[in-house]
Amino acid sequence: MLHADPISAAAAVAAPAATAAVPPPFTVTSVFTETKLDSWLAVGLVLAAGVYLYGVHRLRLRGDRWPVARTVFFLGPGLGGIAAVTVSGLHAYDTALLSVHMVQHMVLSMISPIFLALGAPVTLALRTLPPRPRKRLLAVVHSRIARIYSFPLVAFTIFVVNPFALYFTDLYRYTLEHAWAHEVVHAHFIMTGCVFFWPLLGLDPLPGRWPYPARALLMLLSVPFHTVLGLTIMQSSTLFGGDWYPSLGLTWSDPWQDQVVAGGILWAGGEFVSVTMLAVLVVQWMRHAEREARRVDRDLDRQEARQRAAESTA
Repeated sequence: MLHADPISAAAAVAAPAATAAVPPPFTVTSVFTETKLDSWLAVGLVLAAGVYLYGVHRLRLRGDRWPVARTVFFLGPGLGGIAAVTVSGLHAYDTALLSVHMVQHMVLSMISPIFLALGAPVTLALRTLPPRPRKRLLAVVHSRIARIYSFPLVAFTIFVVNPFALYFTDLYRYTLEHAWAHEVVHAHFIMTGCVFFWPLLGLDPLPGRWPYPARALLMLLSVPFHTVLGLTIMQSSTLFGGDWYPSLGLTWSDPWQDQVVAGGILWAGGEFVSVTMLAVLVVQWMRHAEREARRVDRDLDRQEARQRAAESTA
């Protein structure tokens, strides 16, 4: 692997925003000691959890049932996963270690969106909103924009192209230098993951949803993408973000080794999540086939019952 020349003192001075935010050595306890609740994402997570729980409460007040698993998925790995990488101490290292940023990438774009989709928040809203807001929500769900972005091939393209557009252009360096841009990237990761996984695994009603065999094929096609991107990062002869990471002067971290770790996280983590979700999709497919078989059996039983009744009265 080729290493860049050592960064001069002038280059370090050229990055005051970086040197001003150098965190202490990363340890397990840092995840807790460096936690800060000053992010707008933290406010959004609290509001989302409160609204979801209020909807579940409304259903229970009127005697309707809402699966506990959906609530656990939405609040736990869904919103909780987002909080774990954006509000905890990991957030203090996301511009100092590419490996930590890659963990955020995996959770925000691949793990949390899956469980948000399995929480079925749109279905919950449709069952609890008053008539007028419910009609507006239905109009949004069935709008042309929603149909375009929820179309699996469009969602797949966005999901695959976005990381390459971020990491292989100057955009990534810009997000390191500007905190607001870094926060926008976090939100963008979440939205990209939701756009991709909601039509594939989600329980909410969406227009133009593909049948299960096509969804399984699309999920399978996403596996090589993480391998290619992860290996490219691991084998890159240039540092992502240019001289940003060396200019931090971290004595406890080597930017080159950290970049190799970051690529490995994306490679192994991406394949694990994709294969696991493919298994989940197959299970959903089998359960759907069982429900359809039971429905056909009930229809046949009703037809036979009507036929016997007609014969007995003849």
